[in-house]
Amino acid sequence: MRTTGVLVAAMAVAAIGLRAGAQTPAALPPDIQVVLLGTQAGPTYDVQRLGISTLVIAGPERLLFDAGRGTTTGMARAGINSAGVTRIFLTHLHSDHVVSLPELLISPWAFDGRSVPLRVWGPAGTRAMMQHFQEALTFDIHVRRDLDEKFAADGVRVESSDITEGVVYESNGVTVRAFLVDHGPVQPAFGYRVDYRGRSVALSGDTKPSESLIKATAGVDVLIHEIGRLKADPAFAGPPDEVLPNSHQTRRQLITIAAHHTDPVEVGVVLNRVKPKLAVFSHYNADPARALPLVRRNYDGAVEFGEDAMTIDIGATIAVRRREPAK
Repeated sequence: MRTTGVLVAAMAVAAIGLRAGAQTPAALPPDIQVVLLGTQAGPTYDVQRLGISTLVIAGPERLLFDAGRGTTTGMARAGINSAGVTRIFLTHLHSDHVVSLPELLISPWAFDGRSVPLRVWGPAGTRAMMQHFQEALTFDIHVRRDLDEKFAADGVRVESSDITEGVVYESNGVTVRAFLVDHGPVQPAFGYRVDYRGRSVALSGDTKPSESLIKATAGVDVLIHEIGRLKADPAFAGPPDEVLPNSHQTRRQLITIAAHHTDPVEVGVVLNRVKPKLAVFSHYNADPARALPLVRRNYDGAVEFGEDAMTIDIGATIAVRRREPAK
């Protein structure tokens, strides 16, 4: 998919703002690296795409944002040892953003040898949810920790926090800030901004157009933003309780869902105000070829439609790499 601004072939590197005579991205390590482990939206399933999950690597910090379907598979595809990913930040508690948390509790501990606690930050309800996940896995934890393999007890402990907006994590020069977004009745819902060595990346989470997001992310290097269904979709015209073709949902239900997200026209307006160096779309089910012209009504900056295993390097330049297709 050729968008504009940052155009890359499989595993090729495209740089934004590279000065003549400057070092190439290959010669200069990035300050922040972003790996899109999964980009699909909603409680759906697809053999080609994993659920929403994004890894941000800044210095020694490995920060996971959301844990959608197949997060550990996404790490394996990217060659990332899951035992080293012990800090998780949740945008909200919809199932498609948390469904991999039980696996992240057990598998990196039992399979990859995690020996330190799993730390989780998220909106109100996060601590209770993590406690319930631990209770549901009591039998497995007991056998593996106490009777059979006797894996490290600390590796299956959880330290979780219900957060409010503001700085929620600081370590090794990395700052993570949470900001409120508007996801309709799902409250609170957060986006996050990560700053390190003068570089920055922000993640919108699920949201309709949000003034707090625009304020918190203004001028960010990379903004990873969701895209929902077009609110003016012609398919929405008709009897509200009629089930749409190839769907189990009525128009009324789909219109309600669309109202809680940012559609392609609206996201162009948001980007025009934020003015990131690069915008990357994740948590979407739209056809990029149809969505891009709608974005372009209001925004002509550099954009990419995220793909599973896409890597974004943020340094003196910004480079995008796609996963090489399997042969």
